Amino acid sequence: MRNLIALSACSLALMGTAGAADAPAPAKPARPSIVPPLPSRPALSQPAPAAAPLSEAAQDAADEQAEAELAAKIAKRLAILRADQDARAAAAARHRKAAPARRAAAPAHAHGTHWSYEGEHGPAHWGKINPAWAKCGIGKRQSPIDIRDGMKVNLEKVAFEYSPSPFTVVDNGHSVQVGVGPGNYLTVQGRRYELLQFHFHRPAEERVNGKGFEMVVHLVHRDVAGKLAVVALLLERGQEQQTIATVWGNLPLEKNITVAPSVVLDAGQMLPPQREYYTYMGSLTTPPCSEDVLWIVMKQPVQASPEQLAVFSRLYPLNARPVQAASGRVIKESN
Repeated sequence: MRNLIALSACSLALMGTAGAADAPAPAKPARPSIVPPLPSRPALSQPAPAAAPLSEAAQDAADEQAEAELAAKIAKRLAILRADQDARAAAAARHRKAAPARRAAAPAHAHGTHWSYEGEHGPAHWGKINPAWAKCGIGKRQSPIDIRDGMKVNLEKVAFEYSPSPFTVVDNGHSVQVGVGPGNYLTVQGRRYELLQFHFHRPAEERVNGKGFEMVVHLVHRDVAGKLAVVALLLERGQEQQTIATVWGNLPLEKNITVAPSVVLDAGQMLPPQREYYTYMGSLTTPPCSEDVLWIVMKQPVQASPEQLAVFSRLYPLNARPVQAASGRVIKESN
């Protein structure tokens, strides 16, 4: 019995061992996934309801607001433009004040169209080169003239108020022109004219009773109304003339280059001691040949040295317009 019990126990033990061997191995824990879960899609929103149209009053208010904003922008832009224009005008005024030569209203030559003293662009053709110069060909009160048969009368004296002034010099291709600083005047026939510039011609354009002169200086003046008066100083050989010496000493080395010397110049030093004169109404002697110019031709010539006359003759052997018809004009002469 004890053996049977032992044998049964052994059998049970063996069965337990076999059962343990045949039992399935415990399941391994699941590895976590490395792919994140897909996010859930949000629910589609419903379309917003259409905005209600503005009322007429609201639309008008919006239009007025837009117009006001546009007007403000335009006003701001105009203010900027006006400020810029004012600045330019101020700069131009300073430039004119600093350069007296630019003040000349009647330059010794016209700009923009070529003209000369000889050939197809010479005086006989000036009136045809440019329509604005028609007076050069058809004018009835042209200059220069041969001064003859002047009526001797008690002419008032010309009051010259010249003083040392800054000046500029330019060889403009037609003459040597000297721009004179402000503050130089002459008074005649109740009008006051300011000296703008003077320039030279060879030979003298004017004649007196048929007599010619080697050179002439034309001093161009203008009054507040824009009227012109030209004083002619006839030059003859003699002593050196100091004002001309100053000009020649400051001649530019090239044409159309303006120089402004550091010294001053007194145009009054060119005036003759005797102040009798001839006077008549004429024109500019270069294009555009504008008329209504008061001419004052001093009777006493001014001396210049042969060397001074030779300097200009090397630059301009001929830069004189021929005499024009007097056409019955009144010519007055100091007693």
